[in-house]
Amino acid sequence: MANEPNVGAPAAALPAAGLRAVVSGGSRGLGLAVGRALIVAGAQVALVGRDPHRAAEAAATLDDGSGRVSGWAIDVASPDSIEALSAVGEHLGGVDCVIASAAVMSAKASKLAHTSAEHWREVLAINLDGVFHTLRAFVPAMLERRQGRVIVFSACLGRMSGPGTAGGLAPYRVSKAAVNALVRNTAAEAGGGRRGVYVDAVCPGHCRTDMGGPDAPRSPEEGADTAVWLALRGLAGGADAASPTGVLWEDRQVIPW
Repeated sequence: MANEPNVGAPAAALPAAGLRAVVSGGSRGLGLAVGRALIVAGAQVALVGRDPHRAAEAAATLDDGSGRVSGWAIDVASPDSIEALSAVGEHLGGVDCVIASAAVMSAKASKLAHTSAEHWREVLAINLDGVFHTLRAFVPAMLERRQGRVIVFSACLGRMSGPGTAGGLAPYRVSKAAVNALVRNTAAEAGGGRRGVYVDAVCPGHCRTDMGGPDAPRSPEEGADTAVWLALRGLAGGADAASPTGVLWEDRQVIPW
């Protein structure tokens, strides 16, 4: 299906220094790369991961002595995570930006006939429900303040314009297609940027992460670049304040989904 980019009003100005950001899936891979870039930009960052040791280690890795990074052990697949994530927001004193990167890949043999109900539910619980819980925890307050940036990691395998229709990896492909739909719907509810809140999906490409494997062609930093660019939308060096929203981005360009 073709995209019709929705260009909103100029984004409300957010200071790069002091930007309060939450990154789910932030203890490794793409989420950790996003967190590192935002720390460098001067943001205050909360890294969220399921494993408490990984979350703590990730925060320690990015700690530059300023106290601007913290690690949180939260399973975003659980409905209880909405309350837990809200507590993170209270700790930060509000959230200006949320990046949802927590995801898992489905088994290689997961065509429809070979996918168990348990595996289907596991993948969608993390890849789709986890995004819903994360957005539900933060977007309402952003809309009240009329200020916020929301970036969700999708995948090109979720594009209904080509890669998403190739078959196989059914739970993963369907979960990412649903994420694209959730992003579009949330962006529309946010007035297409006219209420100061921008909601977008990004396709990072095939990256050298635990999911992508060591032979993937792109580094985590390359995969994280567009998400960071969108997170700093309206700031110095960030995306144009009146750029499209509610769309799927890859390498800083809107692509059809």
